[in-house]
Amino acid sequence: MSRSAASLANLDLITLAERLGRLCRELGVTVTTAESCTGGGVASAITAVAGSSDWFKTGYVTYSNAAKGRLLGVPEALLEAHGAVSREVVEAMVAGACRDSGADIGVAISGVAGPGGGSAEKPVGTVWLAWGDAQDARAECHRYPGDRRAVREQAVREALVGLVRCLEAR
Repeated sequence: MSRSAASLANLDLITLAERLGRLCRELGVTVTTAESCTGGGVASAITAVAGSSDWFKTGYVTYSNAAKGRLLGVPEALLEAHGAVSREVVEAMVAGACRDSGADIGVAISGVAGPGGGSAEKPVGTVWLAWGDAQDARAECHRYPGDRRAVREQAVREALVGLVRCLEAR
């Protein structure tokens, strides 16, 4: 892990969101979120920062597959072929959120927070995240330890860290 990545991992959520806000202002970009298993946790951390309305467009909580399709344009065939917890779906989620909101960059999250719902292929703690815009996304799969609360908190943290990294790379 790089020194910068290690330092980001040690920051609390509000400090990460503040850093994200500073970068958004410096670069003149706006952000959106498309969340499933985190239930709006990323949007909550972002909007805890005073002035975030300057750079945060909107947040989507698309917990059901129907909502992913209706609000973000995720094709039903994609959900059927790969399942909601997949690279393909989170990439479609972030693209749809950016298209619908007009944001420059976004993050999407879909996972199995538990305690039930896991499978041999996608055990509890499996979370897919994607960062990108309406045309291009980068996705990662994580396997987080712990209970439902711990899985969700780790996913929210990784979502913010990933947004910061994306903007720092510009």
